[in-house]
Amino acid sequence: MKDQKLNRLIKISFLGAMAFILMLLEVQLPIFPGFLKLELSDVPALVGAFALGPVAGVIVELLKNILFGVIKGSTSMWVGELANFLVGSILVFIAGTFYKKHKNRKGAIIGIVFGTIFMVAMASILNYFILIPFYAKLLGKSVEDIINWSAAANHYIVDLKALILLGIIPFNIFKATVEGFVTMLLYKKISPILHKEIVRKKQVEKC
Repeated sequence: MKDQKLNRLIKISFLGAMAFILMLLEVQLPIFPGFLKLELSDVPALVGAFALGPVAGVIVELLKNILFGVIKGSTSMWVGELANFLVGSILVFIAGTFYKKHKNRKGAIIGIVFGTIFMVAMASILNYFILIPFYAKLLGKSVEDIINWSAAANHYIVDLKALILLGIIPFNIFKATVEGFVTMLLYKKISPILHKEIVRKKQVEKC
C-alpha cells in the first residue's frame, strides 16, 4: 500500500513538474489582452486526471502554479496563478470525472468537451465578479484601466462585458481545444508508463 501511494505521488510530482515547464513556454497571441497567454500546461494535468483520477489532475494544477509563482515569480501578485489554478482545475476535474466512468476515446473527448463548457462558464463568472476587479484593486488601478489595457489588443473591448465576451471566452475555448487535441494525441502513448505497475500486476495474476 505504501509503495502504491509513493508510486502515485512520484507520478503526480513528475506531471506537476512537466506542467510547470510547459507553463514557462507561454506565447502572447496578438488578438487577446496581454494577460491572456497561451501555454499547454493543462495537458499533463489532463493526462494525470485520465490516468490517476480527477483529484490527481487538480493536484498537478496546484503544483505547477506553486512552482511557477515561487521559481519564476508572480507578476500578478498571485492573481494570475490563482486564476490559472481555478480554471484549469475545473477543466481537468470534470474531464477526469467523466472519463473515470467512460474509459474510452469517446469518453475522453466528451469529458474534455464538458470540461471546456464548464470551464468557460466559470472563468467568465470568476473574472467578471472576482478576479479582474480584485487584480485591479491590488494594482491600485480601476477596472477601467484594465479595460483600456485590453483595448490595445482589441479595440472592440470597451467595457468589462466586452472583455469577457471578446477576450476571456474565446481565449479559453481556443486554449482548451488545443490542449484537448494535444492530450488526445499523447495520452495513449503516455498512459502505459503511468499504469506500469498495474500492467505488471495483471501479468502476474495471469501467470
